[in-house]
Amino acid sequence: VQLVESGGGSVQAGGSLRLSCEASAYAYKMAWFRRVSGKDREGVAVITPAAIDTHYADSVLGRFTITRPNGQNTIYLQMNNMKPEDTAMYYCAAGWGPTGDTWQDPSQYKYWGQGTQVTVS
Repeated sequence: VQLVESGGGSVQAGGSLRLSCEASAYAYKMAWFRRVSGKDREGVAVITPAAIDTHYADSVLGRFTITRPNGQNTIYLQMNNMKPEDTAMYYCAAGWGPTGDTWQDPSQYKYWGQGTQVTVS
């Protein structure tokens, strides 16, 4: 499964961006992670088909929304009221198995995109 992200860029604090990730094939769970240089990857949000199961990091809850229209192989991350601390490289990830309490563990995802940079100033 190949993942291609798009939609990154620069935005002022309080603004919005929407990231997209297109998968070349079906994967049960798809997620967004982000990484700031020198720090570990942070799970931002995860979604399963038909949005039966979604989870968000506390730091983005209420500001970010992950969607997967019609259970397709494309997911979106709508980011609103953005803050400078949201600045990071954002990665799309996909994998199998349940989400549950381990959804933010990068080892739970087999496939990764190349990343797209998001900068909030």
